[in-house]
Amino acid sequence: MTDTITLAHGSGGKQTSELIGSIFKSHFDNEFFTPDDAAVLPRPGRKLAMSTDGFIVSPWEYPGGNIGRLSICGTVNDLSCMGAKPLYMTCGIIIEEGFKVCDLEKIASSMAQTAGESGVNLVAGDTKVTGKGQSDGVFITTTGIGEVMDGVSLSGAFAKPGDSIIITGDVGRHGAAILIARDEYGIQSDVTSDCAPLWNDIRTLLEEVPQVNTIRDATRGGVGTVLYEITSESGVGMELDTENIPISDEVKGISGMLGLEPLYLACEGRMVVIVPQEYEKKAICALSKGKYTKGSCVIGHVTKEHAGRVVMNTQIGAKTFLPEPGNELLPRIC
Repeated sequence: MTDTITLAHGSGGKQTSELIGSIFKSHFDNEFFTPDDAAVLPRPGRKLAMSTDGFIVSPWEYPGGNIGRLSICGTVNDLSCMGAKPLYMTCGIIIEEGFKVCDLEKIASSMAQTAGESGVNLVAGDTKVTGKGQSDGVFITTTGIGEVMDGVSLSGAFAKPGDSIIITGDVGRHGAAILIARDEYGIQSDVTSDCAPLWNDIRTLLEEVPQVNTIRDATRGGVGTVLYEITSESGVGMELDTENIPISDEVKGISGMLGLEPLYLACEGRMVVIVPQEYEKKAICALSKGKYTKGSCVIGHVTKEHAGRVVMNTQIGAKTFLPEPGNELLPRIC
């Protein structure tokens, strides 16, 4: 096999078969993985959740992860937000001519490792090759199917006044890591992405606190965008205590230098969890048992006032509105 991807690898012939067999099948192989046109799968007995997401992050590798890990985490976490155990996943991979085969191997290995961590099987996929300059390295689309837990009903429309707002860790690290990896601003930092598959942590939460109303994955638009989406769906307001919002010193420094709001920097391993206030401590205790959610904390509460708006309670006792998301959010990660 050649050292780089050629157009022949996307022709559907011998080279395509070699590519799939030597890289994807070798990493993704499981009892449901198929070379046929569709995977035939056993049907769970509960309700199903299904999600699709596309990933075109640049650069494809960054501190703390790569596009392969990201593509699995994104779909696993979307299913988790609905209380669904990830079962099966498909992936479509578009590769630019000239992309290094060893780098593609690294991506496939990351996908397999991350899928294994979440207990999800990669069962089918598709590979296409574009000409040089027609795409940017590698693009991945993943679709996942999950089984919804009994007794769990989650939606952005279920947030109620008085509920507590929890974030499962410090915010903005993925967006900051991508900015540093692009090296466009000459900033040096040790910040790493928070990219992580959260199903196991969320399962523990929902097993112990099935009263949770809302879970949202704070991805491309960050925590701020998610909060505004929930206020719109539920017709409520929110008040945040700025001193309780966990932001690492590295992210604070990068945001300060570039004039960015950390709440609008992307996360790839953080959930916004909204739970009735009487279950707040129980939820924090459950999340503290997780591998990736040990830093969970309450950052505010849902209110009847200021419907559709997010209010920030500052350290000096003043109140200010968090600006609504609009225009282009930086850095653009997909």
